Amino acid sequence: MILPRFGRESLSLMSELTIRPAVEADLPSLVRIEVEAGALFRTVGLDEVAGHPVHEDDYRPGLDEERAWVAERDGEVAGYIYAELVDENTHIEQVSVSPQHAGHGIGAQLVRFVEAWGRESGRLATTLTTFKDVPWNAPYYRRLGYREMAEDEIGPELAATMAHEASLPGIRAEDRCAMVKPAAQ
Repeated sequence: MILPRFGRESLSLMSELTIRPAVEADLPSLVRIEVEAGALFRTVGLDEVAGHPVHEDDYRPGLDEERAWVAERDGEVAGYIYAELVDENTHIEQVSVSPQHAGHGIGAQLVRFVEAWGRESGRLATTLTTFKDVPWNAPYYRRLGYREMAEDEIGPELAATMAHEASLPGIRAEDRCAMVKPAAQ
């Protein structure tokens, strides 16, 4: 995959926040953040989701293909985003922010970064899949300009992604949705 020059550079968004490509040395931080952020699912009764095992190898394809970025705040990895191409759109595979850094707009900055990466790559939209009713999922993404996709808008690759997610422990298809934000926004 050929990536735009934008994806290979660091971006300083605030004096204390820098978004840069993830590297091998970041893998322990990515796992830690995923586990910490995932634990919040216990507060909404999604214990199996919270307990889903995470391994460093899960992130290697994103590093190798230069489609994973971290947000550093005050020299510490505070969050990350992992993107891919699905049905010719930019797709947010995962975005997580450490609970210690939550509430500072880091997740929104990571999402905007990937949206810009997609626009520069000529992608028409950014998509994601998420829980419909978990406050930091679909309601959060609506505030960022995403809307739920109708079933007939979901392409075959995104449908396969959703089917795979629904096969994971603790995830019911009826609780999930696909969302989209056109690149023009």
